[in-house]
Amino acid sequence: MMTKSKTGLSFLWLSAVVFFIDLLTKYIVTQNFELYESVNILPIFNLTYARNTGAAFSFLAEHGGWQKYFFIVLALAVSAVLVHLLRKNSARQKLQNSAYALIIGGALANMADRAYNGFVVDFFDFFWREWHYPVFNVADIAICVGVGLLILDSFKNGEKKADKQ
Repeated sequence: MMTKSKTGLSFLWLSAVVFFIDLLTKYIVTQNFELYESVNILPIFNLTYARNTGAAFSFLAEHGGWQKYFFIVLALAVSAVLVHLLRKNSARQKLQNSAYALIIGGALANMADRAYNGFVVDFFDFFWREWHYPVFNVADIAICVGVGLLILDSFKNGEKKADKQ
């Protein structure tokens, strides 16, 4: 009797956690802050309620509204591809599966926010003196960490391939 090996789909719980935490934190911010209200937490960090109608760093933010649908379709397409890759992966590919799951959770959370509100709620505001990094959210962190893990995994897998030669 053949046993079916476990796939990377078992990592989708991580996507659900990211999705839930992101939307919960956005809800808390929108219920407790006025738009652009800011509370200083650390000498380099504020909680600031901001809205982003574009993508990363407000890319395409001022383009008449079509970008909302573009980013929704893009999030769905990227998530579908990554779910397919999770299905093909073995559950033992922990780094890559975690990366895909983080990206899926972040992409879908920002997509849900964009579909419901027409914009993405951002609130983490890091700065140094007068320079402010673009305000971001939990989903953005998950996407960036996921991409970082993919880069790390590519180096790790590159070393394994080099060792086999």
